Amino acid sequence: MRDTAIQTPDRAKVGFISLGCPKALVDSERILTQLRIEGYDITPQYEDAGVVIVNTCGFIDAAKEESLETIGEAIRENGRVLVTGCMGRGDDADAIRARHPKVLGISGPAAYEEVLSTVREVLPQHHQPNPHLDLIPAQGVKLTPRHYAYLKISEGCNHRCRFCIIPSLRGDLVSRPIGSVMSEAEGLVRAGVRELLVVSQDTSAYGIDLKYQTDFWHGRPLKSNLESLASALSELGVWVRFHYVYPYPHVDKLIPMMAAGKLLPYIDMPLQHGARSVLERMKRPAAAEKTLDRIAKWRDICPDLSIRSTFIVGYPGETEEEFESLLTFIDRAQLDRVGCFQYSPVKGAAANELPNPVPEAIKAARWDRFMALQQSISAAKLQRKIGSTQTILIDQVTEDGAIGRTFADAPEIDGVVHLPDITDFSPGDLVEAEISAADDYDLWV
Repeated sequence: MRDTAIQTPDRAKVGFISLGCPKALVDSERILTQLRIEGYDITPQYEDAGVVIVNTCGFIDAAKEESLETIGEAIRENGRVLVTGCMGRGDDADAIRARHPKVLGISGPAAYEEVLSTVREVLPQHHQPNPHLDLIPAQGVKLTPRHYAYLKISEGCNHRCRFCIIPSLRGDLVSRPIGSVMSEAEGLVRAGVRELLVVSQDTSAYGIDLKYQTDFWHGRPLKSNLESLASALSELGVWVRFHYVYPYPHVDKLIPMMAAGKLLPYIDMPLQHGARSVLERMKRPAAAEKTLDRIAKWRDICPDLSIRSTFIVGYPGETEEEFESLLTFIDRAQLDRVGCFQYSPVKGAAANELPNPVPEAIKAARWDRFMALQQSISAAKLQRKIGSTQTILIDQVTEDGAIGRTFADAPEIDGVVHLPDITDFSPGDLVEAEISAADDYDLWV
């Protein structure tokens, strides 16, 4: 289990396992915070827990299997298990019950009160919290290191991409009012966070459902839209990194803020493919040629801009010509950080009904070709950083040295900077150092 030990004698203890993406991690943090407020202890040990909660991931079949195996382990090791998250609805919930009939309860994603209600039922808390003794951090319980945190600005998605089941799991877009987001962000910074990672299912759609209504932060009126949010976050004096951004025209307004140093010059933009015909079959909201033009325009304004993206190879019906179009797109886009997945059918996804599935061997071969090309692009970009001075956020320090990241790297998904034999820093420190070496993905001081 993730190490979330927060214990006081004579309290009921809850174990917690959080699987999946950063959005699910934020859900876990909210549940844990409320459990602590109600007087429960959080333990990383199966044997100490009166009940174990597993927050599942149901995005692809491999993630579902991992969730099912984790539930099974928790049942074997503890016996009293509650399940929540993206597998907690519909057929997935039925699959959990069929495979693990001993689970005490199942709830869907972001079902905070349902989870808490079941915990109260199966593990009554007799300890009465004392606000003077049972100190809960103002920012709540966090599962990330102290110096960075995820800031979730909305839930759900209005898109209906054929390969994705997120809307059926989490519903349509529901944005948080900007005052609520800013208050949370300010609290995190006050608690020592040096980097805010803005996440949602579709960050660029923030506020559409609210009709961009005006909200207030410290009595100051702010529109609930992406530009206003970015501008307000930039005033907090910390790194601000945007994830899950679609290349819509209004995103252009963020680029001058990045060029001015107000926001990190970094965009995580899941593009998925480079062939127009494949994007149309996916029902994706962007065209490849327009995206290339937009990227070129952004780089003219902000030459240091680092772009991360993800792609799918082997989507149903993908021809060799379409795959070659993807490779051409990758070569022209020269993206900094890229992840690639072989298409995997997900139960409930509309893409499963498309004709001409791509054989597994061809998927694997295309993945190899894609990654070889992107690896060469990444390596060349990192080689050009040798001799430059970079600002590095330190993530960890051991007896062998420190590891950190530049603005171009998000935690856990991008590369790192190795600082061998340098041990006089602490996590969260910002340091300046000259880059002396690089490989395909990482840098060295």
